[in-house]
Amino acid sequence: MPTFPELRLRRLRKSEAIRSLVSENQVDVGDLVYPLFVVEGKGIKKEIDSMPGIYHFSVDKLAKEIDEITLLKIPAVLLFGVVKNKDEVGSKAYHPRGVIQQSIRAIKKAAPELIVVTDVCLCEYTSHGHCGVIANGDVDNDRTLPLLAKMALSHAQAGADMVAPSDMMDGRVKAIRQALDANGFNDIPILAYAVKYASAFYGPFREAAGSTPQFGNRRSYQMDPPNVREALREIEQDIKEGADIVMVKPALAYLDVIRKVRDTFNYPLAAYNVSGEYSMVKAASRQGWLNERQVVLEILTSIKRAGADIIITYHAKVAARWLSEIK
Repeated sequence: MPTFPELRLRRLRKSEAIRSLVSENQVDVGDLVYPLFVVEGKGIKKEIDSMPGIYHFSVDKLAKEIDEITLLKIPAVLLFGVVKNKDEVGSKAYHPRGVIQQSIRAIKKAAPELIVVTDVCLCEYTSHGHCGVIANGDVDNDRTLPLLAKMALSHAQAGADMVAPSDMMDGRVKAIRQALDANGFNDIPILAYAVKYASAFYGPFREAAGSTPQFGNRRSYQMDPPNVREALREIEQDIKEGADIVMVKPALAYLDVIRKVRDTFNYPLAAYNVSGEYSMVKAASRQGWLNERQVVLEILTSIKRAGADIIITYHAKVAARWLSEIK
């Protein structure tokens, strides 16, 4: 093998055209999913304080946002519901006229080809802020499963293209798959939050979704950050139960986990570039400490390079504009 001066690796870096030609990983707008927060009420478009550029929308205000998303060629949205009145079992999560169910119908009417993915979890709808039914001071795994299945089914009935359970209950994928199949929705895929860590990076999301736990924390059901082998067991179990796509969340602090999952399983893999990761970039860029465009594209490339096929990110709209300029 030749060495310097015959071998000059910089030859393939001397122009943008050459760098692009030999690029090993490229982010495409078709890789991106844009999260949306939908609230009860009318005439609402309100910026979320801790997530600059991200808004709460009422159902009647979604149309313009959906038009922009489709114009940018972003293929999919991920819906989260925010409700005023909550109860201990999150009953608004599976109400046929709930805010997410109404949103699905409105979006599919406005943009039939846009993929609508729905978050399936009770935390936004429960008075205690946890992801399931509480018994003896903790979430009762098995009593929660029928409610998650009911929620997923209500989304499918409203017209969702895909459901995404994020609760981290054992057995939820199987329960949802059985409920969907038993009601004629065997063609609805499940995107499982298979590896969801108990992360500090979710802080801004909890403000956006109104889902902060009223007591304790979620460490008894979300994954412990030091663990990687356990992540592989979670993935394996969700695949066995019927998951069509698996996810690692968060992304940046867990790129090694994304790579390990990619190398172990031949399944479509999503990664969630979560709210805290988004807000850190926005805050630093507003202070002039970072170049937002360069940092965002570098972050998304790192997630793709780690092995993700799908990137759920609040940067999706600006990234779509920048990627179209690059091309």
